[in-house]
Amino acid sequence: MVKPAAITRFAGILRFAQSAALALLGLLLLGVCTLAGAQGANLAPVSFIPQWFPQAQFAGYYVAYEKGFYRRHGLAVKILRGGTTAPVSEAVAGGQATFGTMFLATGIEKRAQGVKVVNIAQIVQRSALMLVAKKAGGIQHPADLNGKKVSLWMAGFRLQPLAFFRKHHLNVTIVPQTATLNLFLRGGVDVASAMWYNEYHQILSHGVNPEELTTFFMADYGMNSPEDGIYCLEDTLKRHPRWCRAFVAASIEGWQYAFAHPEEALDIVMRYVSEAKVATDRVHQKWMLEKMKEIIEPPGWKRPVGMLQPEDYERVAHGLQEAGLIRAIPAYAAFYHDCARSHEN
Repeated sequence: MVKPAAITRFAGILRFAQSAALALLGLLLLGVCTLAGAQGANLAPVSFIPQWFPQAQFAGYYVAYEKGFYRRHGLAVKILRGGTTAPVSEAVAGGQATFGTMFLATGIEKRAQGVKVVNIAQIVQRSALMLVAKKAGGIQHPADLNGKKVSLWMAGFRLQPLAFFRKHHLNVTIVPQTATLNLFLRGGVDVASAMWYNEYHQILSHGVNPEELTTFFMADYGMNSPEDGIYCLEDTLKRHPRWCRAFVAASIEGWQYAFAHPEEALDIVMRYVSEAKVATDRVHQKWMLEKMKEIIEPPGWKRPVGMLQPEDYERVAHGLQEAGLIRAIPAYAAFYHDCARSHEN
């Protein structure tokens, strides 16, 4: 028979053991929280702005954020919302954003105007800009555009089409193009501007068959102007080169993961789309993601993602100069800094 005194001593020992265990658990939890806090405190706070509303054009950056790639590379990234009221060049120049995406033509133009932006990774390698016409209008070859009404977007978007018209000695009537394709769909113009990953698919979604259309891809006519690149201020690159290398590396990882896991990437994109109340659907975003892969990693492209070829730079810069959009061409070495390859070294 166990004596009451023994029971009391055992209960006391048990309570002491429980208290010690709880204290040890508390210390362990405190250590984990402290470590996590220290790691969070060591993350560099940066911000990123894409040049348009949320869509699969920027899937790699959303994936890099949601999958924790930026944090793993030491960055606490805040993704800002782009669009018509938030020009990337202004946000970056004004310090509202650390990094942003811009077309190469836009980046060169801004640099030539005195905005000290630098390209730290050229993500898109092939231009997706195209002109679209209806075959019913008798347009099948470049010469058939002569005398036609062509709608063009403003500023840098006009560079390639204008060079295309000059090359083929075409005299066209230019009509300003808005955010919709209604003018083209209703026959108000013979030819419209489109991005392969966006507006072209919108035309198809309105019931027009691809066989009914004639397409002129600017890249197929010697006018390839690489589009989305990652930009920051020259001062940011000088003061925080590690940030730049880390942001580029994590972003490229995001794109690679998105292409390897398209459905998961689309889930992520559609959350951003829903939050921004963008009028689109998953089918359109899937088309966009597929086409982004083809212009980021074009068939036959053997070079690593992120590289800006000197010949691409010179062609686009000279095109801007010939069009009267810039006076002097910024030096390639001052404009482009290969943060993708430097991260590997």
